[in-house]
Amino acid sequence: MQDDLQKARNYAFLLLKFRPRSEKEIFARLEKKKFAPEIIKETVAFLKEKKFIDDAYFTQVWIESRLKKPLGFRRLRQELKIKGIISELIDSQIEETKKNYCEEEIVSKIVRERVGRLKRLEPQKLKRRLFAYLLRRGFSPQVITDAINQIKI
Repeated sequence: MQDDLQKARNYAFLLLKFRPRSEKEIFARLEKKKFAPEIIKETVAFLKEKKFIDDAYFTQVWIESRLKKPLGFRRLRQELKIKGIISELIDSQIEETKKNYCEEEIVSKIVRERVGRLKRLEPQKLKRRLFAYLLRRGFSPQVITDAINQIKI
């Protein structure tokens, strides 16, 4: 039992060495390695107590790193939900981030860059492709539409 607990902790530390993880991610990875449920719970509790896993910190780091791609807030929200972060925490971190991140400017910049690459397409097809691309990146449909309408095609 004690040996399994140490193995689970070592594996969790190995995972955390590469990047911060959410509680759900650690739990799922330990389950995948076939550790006993009580070992997993004890390991996760230990990691939380020692502040090795902190969903608030993880959310902040995840948002900061993913905005460098750039991605929209809708996509970030979806990714964080998949990672097991509660909605209230996601919403509060995104609201905090919105103070320093202008989605409209980012979308306009992407539209200008992509228009240059796709100029040979007819205008309707170009707009459709731009819209679909930005929607997949998680930007708001209204912000995308506004940015596309500002560009002279």
